[in-house]
Amino acid sequence: MLKEVNASLDPERVADAIISRAADWLPAPAWVVYALDAAGVRTFGARGVTPTLEPAAAAVGHWILKRGSVCSAMNVETDERFTGAARASAIGFPLECRGRTIGALVGLDRTASIKVPRLVPATEAAVLQALQPGAIALDNALRVARAEALSVTDDLTQLYNSRYLSQVLRRETKRASRSGRPLSLLFIDLDGFKSINDTHGHLYGSRALVEAAGLIRQSARETDVVSRFGGDEFALILPDTGSDGAAAVGERVRERVNGHRFLEGDGLDIHLTVSVGVATLPDVAASTEGLIQAADEAMYHVKEHGKNGIYIAGSGNEEQI
Repeated sequence: MLKEVNASLDPERVADAIISRAADWLPAPAWVVYALDAAGVRTFGARGVTPTLEPAAAAVGHWILKRGSVCSAMNVETDERFTGAARASAIGFPLECRGRTIGALVGLDRTASIKVPRLVPATEAAVLQALQPGAIALDNALRVARAEALSVTDDLTQLYNSRYLSQVLRRETKRASRSGRPLSLLFIDLDGFKSINDTHGHLYGSRALVEAAGLIRQSARETDVVSRFGGDEFALILPDTGSDGAAAVGERVRERVNGHRFLEGDGLDIHLTVSVGVATLPDVAASTEGLIQAADEAMYHVKEHGKNGIYIAGSGNEEQI
C-alpha cells in the first residue's frame, strides 16, 4: 500500500491504488473512493461500478464521510439509513488522516446479502490501519491539487487566470496542429463597465465582474476553458471548434449579458453589453501568438463599430445588435 499510493501526487491515481489493494483483500466486485474537494464530495476512483450501482455507492459514501464510521448494509435499497438508493449490498470504510475523515472507500455487490457483510473486529481494525497510508497519500494529493488550482485561478471571479490561459492555449495549439482539428479563441470585453467604477465605485465594479463571469461560465460548454484575461476582459478557449461553433458560443454570451440586470441585489439596475472577437486556427493564424492577436483585433473591431456584437477574424462577418 505504501509503495503504490506514494507513486503519484494525482488524487485519482492514488484512489486507484487504494482500490487495487482493497480489491485484493476483500472479494467485492465493485469499489469506489469518494473524497472532499472544493466542489464537494467527488468520485476519485472506481472499479466495476455500473450506473445502477452508483446511487447505492454514493449513499454509503456520503454516510461514511458524515459519520466517520465503518458502514455495512445487506441491501442499501431497503436500509433505513439511506434514501433513493439502488439494490446492492455494501461495506465501506472511512479514510482517516490527521484526525479527520477525508474520504470513503466503498465496496459493493449488485445483489443483496443474506447477512450483514461485516468483518470480525480484529480484521476490521487491521483493514482500517492498512488504509491509513492511502488516506494520508490521498489527502496530500488533494492538498497539492488545491494549491495548484489556486495558482491558476483568478481571485475575484474564480475563473482561470491569464497565466493558465496561456499554458492551455499553447498546449491546445500544438494538439490542433498535430491533429488538423480547429481551435477557436474568444476575446470578450464588457462594454460600459468603466461607468460602474466611475459612478458607483470599485466595490460595485468588482461585484459586476463576478456576475459577468458567472454568465460567461454558464454560456460556455464543459470542454471550453473560461478565463479572466485581465480587467474587464475575458477569454474562452474552444478546442475542436470551428468559427461557426465559436460564434454560437459568443452569441450565447452576448445574449445573456445583454439580458442581465447587473447589481440588482444591490438595488441597482445596470445594463451592460459585450464585444466579442472570434479567431480560429488554422483559418487566421498558425501559432498561439497569432491566434491571440487575431482574437484581440476582432474584439476591438466590434468596439470601434458600435459594440454589442461579434466579429469573426478574417471573415468580414460582423453580427451586431
